Amino acid sequence: MAPQDPLMFKVWRHEAELIRPARPTPREYKRLSDIDDQEGLRFQIPAIQFYRGDGTRRDPVRAIREGLAKALVFYYPFAGRLRELPGRKLVVDCNEEGVMFVEADTDMTLDQFGDALQHPSPYLKELLFDVPGSSAVLNSPLLLIQVTRLKCGGFIFALRLNHTMSDATGLLQFMNAVGEMARGADAPTVLPVWQRELLDARDPPRITCTHREYDQVEDTKGTLIPLDDMDHRSFFFGAAQVSALRSRVPPHQRASTTFEFLTACLWRCRTIALQPDPDEEVRVMCIVNARTKFDPPLPAGYYGNAFAYPAAVTTADKLCQNPLGYALDLVKKAKAAVTEGYMRSVADLMVIRGRPHFTAVRSLVVSDNTKAGYRDIDFGWGKAVYGGPASAEVGAIPGVISFYVAFRNRQGEDGTVVPLCLPTPAMRRFVRELDALLNDPPPTTTTPNKSTISSL
Repeated sequence: MAPQDPLMFKVWRHEAELIRPARPTPREYKRLSDIDDQEGLRFQIPAIQFYRGDGTRRDPVRAIREGLAKALVFYYPFAGRLRELPGRKLVVDCNEEGVMFVEADTDMTLDQFGDALQHPSPYLKELLFDVPGSSAVLNSPLLLIQVTRLKCGGFIFALRLNHTMSDATGLLQFMNAVGEMARGADAPTVLPVWQRELLDARDPPRITCTHREYDQVEDTKGTLIPLDDMDHRSFFFGAAQVSALRSRVPPHQRASTTFEFLTACLWRCRTIALQPDPDEEVRVMCIVNARTKFDPPLPAGYYGNAFAYPAAVTTADKLCQNPLGYALDLVKKAKAAVTEGYMRSVADLMVIRGRPHFTAVRSLVVSDNTKAGYRDIDFGWGKAVYGGPASAEVGAIPGVISFYVAFRNRQGEDGTVVPLCLPTPAMRRFVRELDALLNDPPPTTTTPNKSTISSL
């Protein structure tokens, strides 16, 4: 069933409150790592989970509120506030001020949301209310949580995280802890590890790798995506769509991962749609989790940011005129660049260059959340019907970052949802280009591929 008209969608919110740790916690300052406090992570990132009811009268708001307070005893820095020291160094003032929490109700049922369950949710502003004064990076709550009861007995858990505190792996570790405590546990299965010094710059700092993701590129031709007239869509890639992409590359490239194929496809089609000048450089940056790149690996409970944005760079002409395999090779090489030495070099670069933002001009950043485990978060009502990042408009510039999310479509097929945010004319060109890539005959065949683009 299609979602209700937004004008008929009502949410009744209680006044926002601050949830503090259930027991006293250390009062101290904790430094973020030199990976955490880079400019490109100084923003709020939303996530959303949809749950069915279990036929009981248990209150999800009460269970999650209590679970949150108990989890904050272990993750007490989340109850603090960020401060900035000289040199733009960020520290957490662990002062127990608390996490912002909103209790809400709606007249909607879960089934009425229909395709709005997918990312990005058109109802995010109602399901994750931006409490006035809560969204600044410094001196504001590090987490905002809204739990909305549904008329059918289910509920929606929405969260906004200050990204300097954690990446997806760290956030999910914390959410799992809240779920375990809400279900009655005395302590989380995975105990948190701070140790942000593990990702600090060396002494003396020295840039030992090439980092095209931090090139300082002037936007001389106005190629940053405009803020107005944006079209938000999600595209579903199931087995048929991925198979169609594999058919367009030589046999030796077909063992590439689904993420690599989708990234090469998205980068190429999006660049064609945005129509940059042929000689201009374009880049795609792949989020690579570096936890296992270290020797020894980072501790299991480490919940800080531990990823890099390695960049594949070429000209628009080369990307658009070459076959898909060209982009695929560039993506694979960029991902392979991330090592322990690469991460050390990034931390050193942050200190030497003043914690710069990643390159946003003619750039695309992609993050694979398909195996992150959002849907596995259990607050006592089982797994989520849908769980994942909630918006394609995150960061300082909309449309630059895209999160890949695991999704089961209306036909019961498992696949990947890729959200995209583009100016309306560019989105029309993107859809045409992607449809041709998925449905036109591959160069070596004459039989049309029957897979179709699913614009959800």
